[in-house]
Amino acid sequence: MKISAAQIQPVKGDILKNIENHILLIEAAVNKNVDLIIFPELSITGYEPELAEQLSIDYKDPILDVFQKTADENKINITVGMPTKFNNQLLISSIIFQPEKEREVYSKQNLFPTETGIFSKGSSFCQLEILQNKIALAICYDLSDPMNSLEAFRMGSNIYTASVLNSVNGIDDDLVKLSDIAAKYHMNVLMANFSGESGGYQCAGKSSVWSTDGSLLGQLTSEDEGILILNTDNGQVEKIYLQ
Repeated sequence: MKISAAQIQPVKGDILKNIENHILLIEAAVNKNVDLIIFPELSITGYEPELAEQLSIDYKDPILDVFQKTADENKINITVGMPTKFNNQLLISSIIFQPEKEREVYSKQNLFPTETGIFSKGSSFCQLEILQNKIALAICYDLSDPMNSLEAFRMGSNIYTASVLNSVNGIDDDLVKLSDIAAKYHMNVLMANFSGESGGYQCAGKSSVWSTDGSLLGQLTSEDEGILILNTDNGQVEKIYLQ
């Protein structure tokens, strides 16, 4: 299986422009026969908590239909980040598009302290099954809760993914945490982060992938947009940067 972390520089609050940029990265992944591509936290809007209420949608909103069409036509699985509304709750969500299946949604279960007055917590763990692989989805602060990765292990996940906004000040701690998760539970781990600026943070980039022993297999630069691809069959990693 080939799984990819997408590193993108978001345009603040510009849903259509960000969708356009997502498609460029997905096309690059399709050209490399990627089976699953993971985007960062709130990738469609940028990480902009003060705008989340006005930008939020139902996860089935037709504005995202282009991703389902792309998944169906290219047999690729896609997760994108979006603020969603459900039962009058505002959630930080990953919306999941799988070929010829109804879209799904996973909402962040562990909120960063600055998010608690704005967003509600998601209520359930999420695991995808693709080509005999079980892939756990986490969003940013989820990875700091040991119970999240433990549940992934208990559910038989062999891949753990984290869609994040990580700043230059916070990246090093999370790189260590993700390496530790990989080593402790013998899972491949993948992190997708922003480059550029979002939510007042200078984003760190460095989207990364780890082997099942916790060693770093590959990492993108701090500034560029691109994709990091892991072939889980042989441990080979490829980097593709947008020009």
